[in-house]
Amino acid sequence: MHRSLLIGVILLLAVVVLVLGLFWEPDKTISPEIAQKPQGGDFTLQSSTGPVHLKEFRGKVVVLFFGYTMCPDVCPTSMGQLSLVLNDLPEEELAQVQGLFISVDPERDTLERLQTYGQYFHSRIQGVTGTLEQVAAVAKMYGAAFRKSEQQNGEGYSMDHTADLYLIDRDGSLHSSVRHGAPSSELLQLLRQLLSRD
Repeated sequence: MHRSLLIGVILLLAVVVLVLGLFWEPDKTISPEIAQKPQGGDFTLQSSTGPVHLKEFRGKVVVLFFGYTMCPDVCPTSMGQLSLVLNDLPEEELAQVQGLFISVDPERDTLERLQTYGQYFHSRIQGVTGTLEQVAAVAKMYGAAFRKSEQQNGEGYSMDHTADLYLIDRDGSLHSSVRHGAPSSELLQLLRQLLSRD
């Protein structure tokens, strides 16, 4: 009796491992190895209407996100959350906020596609990108990272990327970041703190 119970437990564990192996997918976000605190900084990337310089937004609070338009879950979730928070702001506060969606997949994300993607979530979100080298340089400044991940079935690729939202104050300095999955109230509170500063 004891032996049959042991065999049953082993078989059950084998089934659990098999099911996990079939259906578990690794998190497509990555956390970079950071030796020192990210400093942020100015940059210039391209949009469908021309170059976008971070310094153009002095006097506004900027919310920065690194992602790509073909992202199946993380990016739409984060952009949806940002959209909800922006919709909670009255017009006078909303006018002082700018969202920037930086594509880490310039190979597939055209400037027109990025414009459509950003506007789909909110009129205050602008899509920008550059060469892989330019985007990597900006990501490094903000403590973000990304990498191409080839699909196992040989059909295309996805992009693993840091999924934080970065908040830049009115002076253009990196203030803080909000982790993916944090409650919307945290982002709203930080935004209002920055907006209340002169």
